[in-house]
Amino acid sequence: MPLALTVLGTASPHPGPGRPCSGYLLRGGGAEVWVDAGFGTFAELQRHTDPRRLTAIWISHLHADHSADLLAAVYGFAYGGLTLPAPLPVYAPGDCAFRLAGFLGRSDPAFLSGIFDFRPLYDGHTVRHWNLTLATRAVSHDGEAYGLRAECQGRVLAYSGDSGPCDALTDLAVGADLFLCEADIDRHREGERRVHLTPEDAGAYAKGASSLLVTHVGPALTRESATERAGAVFGGPTECAREGTTRIV
Repeated sequence: MPLALTVLGTASPHPGPGRPCSGYLLRGGGAEVWVDAGFGTFAELQRHTDPRRLTAIWISHLHADHSADLLAAVYGFAYGGLTLPAPLPVYAPGDCAFRLAGFLGRSDPAFLSGIFDFRPLYDGHTVRHWNLTLATRAVSHDGEAYGLRAECQGRVLAYSGDSGPCDALTDLAVGADLFLCEADIDRHREGERRVHLTPEDAGAYAKGASSLLVTHVGPALTRESATERAGAVFGGPTECAREGTTRIV
């Protein structure tokens, strides 16, 4: 199976009609990985695959617009007839299990062990499922956050997650066939901590990649304007991520 990315959601910071928050289905080398689980993405995931076919879940950070639909998945797997053959690996920041358990009114996440096998991410974490390799880099955001570099049969997808400007984004993008990158904000404000990228930032970090897919565009921008601005800096093939589309990497 070639490396393929299906867009489940792109909205920031909340879902809109027909536009869930961040989430993607990554398929390649026999593996199917749900990357980020923002509001509404579990429903969209089911348009493209049976969730019981998932090989793993990978979560960039624990902000709700990237992780809240893990709760929907718990209900689907526990009560909705989507019985898993074995606990599903969930690669996520270390507090993920406790956050999810707390939402359900429990202090000990052990009751989730029959559904999810939580495996904490760290900078440099690498795991292989079938012929798909997932390599993680820490990025600069408001709290623990990671970007992803996925490789299958010589093809490479890089994903920024949510991040402000940082060297890790350059490392992730270099040599990638496709760089999936956020462009959340219109501009950086003087004195504010930089936890997101402008379209120009996204275009600059994409220079090491062959093509750029702009996502996670915030309310101060339109997707079209963000893509145009990022592409002007990048100078290479630039597209806007749209729900329901699949891109062969």
